[in-house]
Amino acid sequence: MKVVATNKKAYTDYDILETYEAGIVLTGTEVKSLRNGSVSFKDSFCRFRDGELYLLNLHIPPYSHGGIHNHDPERPRKLLLHKKELKRLMGKVQEEGITIVPLKIYFNDRGIAKVEIAVARGRKKYDKREAIKRREMERKIREYMKYSR
Repeated sequence: MKVVATNKKAYTDYDILETYEAGIVLTGTEVKSLRNGSVSFKDSFCRFRDGELYLLNLHIPPYSHGGIHNHDPERPRKLLLHKKELKRLMGKVQEEGITIVPLKIYFNDRGIAKVEIAVARGRKKYDKREAIKRREMERKIREYMKYSR
């Protein structure tokens, strides 16, 4: 598995409730651009349209050797999931404060592009500070434990 990019901001801005692996519909130049390792998750999210899940605001820059056949960098990209998973996600999103965010894009063993998406609940500013403090404390405890042995 070759990870192209991870959405680090999602882990601080949201509480991750569930994760799913989804296929993504891409054009040829998008795949080549992804293989170069260039993608930006800034403000990307998922929405339902006509019963299908789309990934919005994901920026994949145009392929450098694409010419006139290059893609639109921020076009909506359809995500591929089983019907049961889509229905389950649709039900989850109906709750207030729940959203679907992408966590990472990677190529699996067979070279197929996949997106890991998560059902997440947004954090308030004070929750983010608490999480950062907790993480710092855990790191310090691990450091002390390492030296105490």
